[in-house]
Amino acid sequence: MKNIKDYYLVLGIESDASIAEIKTAFRQKASLFHPDKNAAHDAAEKFREIKVAYDTLSVEEKRAAFDENRRRNLLDNPLQTAREIWTNYIQGVLH
Repeated sequence: MKNIKDYYLVLGIESDASIAEIKTAFRQKASLFHPDKNAAHDAAEKFREIKVAYDTLSVEEKRAAFDENRRRNLLDNPLQTAREIWTNYIQGVLH
């Protein structure tokens, strides 16, 4: 997952979330970070991340490929993957 965010963390959902849960999380996050509604300097960037996460997780084939890549990265480089997950988790908690 080098330079790729964990899309489940971006949307704030579990990895076994249903498509309905993915859509709900997307709508909530997109509404919160939409640049027209949020004046924060990083709102547009967060909105794009949320859109990419949704576009990947809402399509079964893309989600399966993402999940496989996620599993592979954990096995190939568990320490780096753990650091990325921890960093993304902390950033999510702090923001």
